[in-house]
Formats: sequence, structure tokens, C-alpha cells
Amino acid sequence: MYNSKIVGLGYYVPDNVVTNDDLSEMMDTNDAWIQERTGIKERRWVEDKTGDTTSTMGVKAAEIAIERAGIDKNDIDFIVFATLSPDYYFPGPGVAVQKALGIKTVGALDIRNQCSGFVYGISIADQYIKTGMYKNVLVIGSEVHSRGLDKTTRGRGVSVIFGDGAGAAVLSREEDPTKGILSTHLHSEGEHAEELSLIAPGMGKRWVSDILRDNDPDDVSYMPHMNGQFVFKNAVVRFSEVIMEGLMKNNLQVSDIDMLIPHQANLRISQFIQNKFKLNDDQVFNNIQSYGNTTAASIPIALTEAWEQNKIKEGDLVVLAAFGSGFTWGSVVIKW
Repeated sequence: MYNSKIVGLGYYVPDNVVTNDDLSEMMDTNDAWIQERTGIKERRWVEDKTGDTTSTMGVKAAEIAIERAGIDKNDIDFIVFATLSPDYYFPGPGVAVQKALGIKTVGALDIRNQCSGFVYGISIADQYIKTGMYKNVLVIGSEVHSRGLDKTTRGRGVSVIFGDGAGAAVLSREEDPTKGILSTHLHSEGEHAEELSLIAPGMGKRWVSDILRDNDPDDVSYMPHMNGQFVFKNAVVRFSEVIMEGLMKNNLQVSDIDMLIPHQANLRISQFIQNKFKLNDDQVFNNIQSYGNTTAASIPIALTEAWEQNKIKEGDLVVLAAFGSGFTWGSVVIKW
């Protein structure tokens, strides 16, 4: 059985910077209120004039990752695309990436696991490579949240958190079983699905004809809902559990972690985990301050930035961990 390793990373974020002060002009909020609760100072939101979409941003991140991997685009055997904000209801953005990159008719899989989407995608790619089915797998996480947010005071508890962006990784076959992805761990708890959700549009709610007829501006089911305190309490527990699960699987200790890349949901969650595990600032990478929560894109963007800043080097133990809507959560343990 083969092992898999990450051989190329890339990310793309829109040029348009939206600060907390900018948001205060749209809704009743302020910079201090947002930073105190989330740690976020600014985020990126797409602008129509640029043509940025979930799939086009994914393509831009993928092109960088493929170039850094030192392979040709046609060496890609399979595409995994994680997002909660696809360009279309269907088809998913995986095929859009295949078309845009001009890759041969390889398989394309779309993942709807929201904040855990990239971790799930890495796990799937890892299994395909381990079994020998594929040699090079492209995994993308990309989101456009800004077009679906309630940018009024009613929606401020959610809308101040989210940003747009994309990240990508190329996974390739590794012959050395002590290098690359050592293990992945995935979980879900569907009983809490509606605590962090977007109920509509969905075929389980109403007929499309009714939606078009009523056009009710007060129907908040079309806006993201989050029970913030409940999500926070569950997140800190599941983050801790799934990180420890990965370490124990590989007979490792918390002290062995060289770099923890948590999903950038809330800086307070990351700081809680850092303090619980007694990790120093050099062992945890956070960039939510600059990008907000980019959901499926947050880990690949952070991982790429950490690597670009030489905070990750060969031989390091890198742990990825995510928790989000579903609830779903997971971790990845990597020997870089």
C-alpha cells in the first residue's frame, strides 16, 4: 500500500478588502465588538466586476498548487472540490475546474461538508492514493459567502464572520510509509444539523413555484443561521477529541506537534485549543484576522501561508483539524 503526501499548495483571495469599519456602515456594529467576539479585523469579499466565483477562484488556487507540485495539469487523475457555495445548484464546481484547466476527462467529486470539507477531501484523496487507484489528486476548498449574507443589523451575528477565498493542494504517491499523511479521522453528529445551517433554498422546504410566487423578504430561512454559543461549546470539545485521536493513532504526544492548522472559525476557539494543549504561538497558525471564516477554504489558505512563511519544514509533524456545520469534524496527521 502506498502513502500520500502534499506536494503542492496554492491559494487565492479577492483583492477587495472589507474592514470592520466598512461593516459598521452597513449595520449596527463596530470594530471592537467584532474583534472581541471573533478576532477578525478584515475579510475579502468578491466584486462582480472581477468575475470571481467559487469555481474560478478554485481554478486560480489550483493552478498555483499544480505549478508548485512540479507536475503537468494532465498528470492530475482526480479532482475533489469542497464548498458550501457552488456557482450552480448543480452541477458542482468540480467539473467546472476540469473544464477551465483543460484537464482530460478525469473524475470530479464535490463535497458538501462545509467547514470540514477540505479535511474530508484530503481524507478521500489519501484513500484513493493509498489503494493505488490514483497517483495525483487535486483537492480544492473554495467559498463565496458574501453574496449570501444578510448584511443588515439582523444578520450581523453571522455576516461579520465570513469571507471569500480559495485554497488547493496536490496530493501525490509517496513510497516511504513514514512520510506524508499518516492518518485521517472523520466524524459527524447530525442531531445538531440545524444549529449551523442554511435551510433554503432546498427541496425539503418548499416547492420552487411557491418560493417564486411568495418572494417573502422576511423569510430568514434563506439566510445562514448559527447558534453561536452552542457551536462554540461543541467545537472546543470535538477539536480536542479529534486532535488527540490522530495523535494516539500514531503513538504521538501533543508535544510532538510542530504545527497545528485549525479551521479558522473563530480566533477564540483556536486560542482555547492552543491553551488547553499548552502550545506556543509558533506551533499554531491563525490568519482569520485577515480573511475571516472562509469555511472549506480556510485550512488550505492557512496551510499555504504557513508553508510560504517557512513555518513548516521537512520532517515537521503537521496536524489539520476542523469542526463545522453538520455537525461534522475531522483531523489529518502529516509527517511533512
